[in-house]
Amino acid sequence: MSRHQQNQRLKELAQVFLRLGAIAFGGPAAHIAMMDDEVVKRRQWMSRENLLDLIGVTNLLPGPNSTELAIHIGYERAGWAGLLVAGSCFILPATALVWLLAIVYVRYQTVPQVEWLLYGIKPVIIAIVLQALWKLGKKAAKDNPTRIAGIVAIASYFAGFNEILCLLSIAIAVMLIKNWRYDRGTNNGLLLPLGMLAAGKGTIIGWGSVFWFFLKIGSILYGSGYVLLAFLQQDLVERNHWLTSQQLLDAVAIGQITPGPVFTTATFVGYLLAGNAGAIAGTVGIFLPAFLLVGIINPWVSRLRQSPWTGGFLDGINAASWGLMVGVTYILGRAALIDWLTVLLAIFSAIAVFRFKMNSVWLVIAGGAIAVILHL
Repeated sequence: MSRHQQNQRLKELAQVFLRLGAIAFGGPAAHIAMMDDEVVKRRQWMSRENLLDLIGVTNLLPGPNSTELAIHIGYERAGWAGLLVAGSCFILPATALVWLLAIVYVRYQTVPQVEWLLYGIKPVIIAIVLQALWKLGKKAAKDNPTRIAGIVAIASYFAGFNEILCLLSIAIAVMLIKNWRYDRGTNNGLLLPLGMLAAGKGTIIGWGSVFWFFLKIGSILYGSGYVLLAFLQQDLVERNHWLTSQQLLDAVAIGQITPGPVFTTATFVGYLLAGNAGAIAGTVGIFLPAFLLVGIINPWVSRLRQSPWTGGFLDGINAASWGLMVGVTYILGRAALIDWLTVLLAIFSAIAVFRFKMNSVWLVIAGGAIAVILHL
């Protein structure tokens, strides 16, 4: 690749992920749907099978899944420079907004009320996620073992089983079923979760302590923003007494009402604990492990796919990940479709994405605009 091509790709990555980071409401499932629409369908940077493999790998790594997927895409497109550009640009809009809201919060001790904006955006997000589920499902459920795996994953989600145990168990089962005829002496490594550190007790509220605390959280945390809430409640409120429960709830609320990864809650908490330096330290600390882990793991993804054993393992992970996304989408739908207007918004958005192939960015903007008009 020439220097000009490299620069062009970095510029495109910055444009795409800055835009996605600014409108990516709805959590990881919605973020993945938007990336699928932009990267696979519109720009054709990679195949949907490749994207599915990357999704499967991110589900095995600690940290924010949708951010890790953005980092993977950047690495695939432009190496380490692309990794840094894509990940940073996806995080930047939410970080800047959360930082600003933290400053407002410290001054006025209240969280801005923007539920009316989310009222119009959430139904649109449901339609976007449904389209992604349909397309990803056709690739993930490629044969009987993976179809059964997807169904088992959906059932496991609603039964309340641990997500990581579900992913690993289903992946191992699919791998064994697909390869039971192969030589049992074949030795291929499996990609396993990489938890590194345990969150510990801090003693001084300085930017260094903030950075170290969130670095440990980013290195071991699996699951959604609600899992992050449990970690922060235990360590920041109950153990170290750095924040009150109300402050923590307000911090998580800010993470929920802003676009991008919920892990930008670390920016808000960091500002409350140590000002501007704390906001930077918290953000860098919680996201740094994701950049490092993706950089280490990504070069092995294609090799893992080539082996019949690890390929079967990835097939199982992809099918299980799709099943878990179905479960999450159901929960999101119940929260978003609360009256006749939100149902109509979801229906018209679904028609727009399925029938007319409308860009998800414009749909999100339209949903927010409708909510603003209704609010006024």
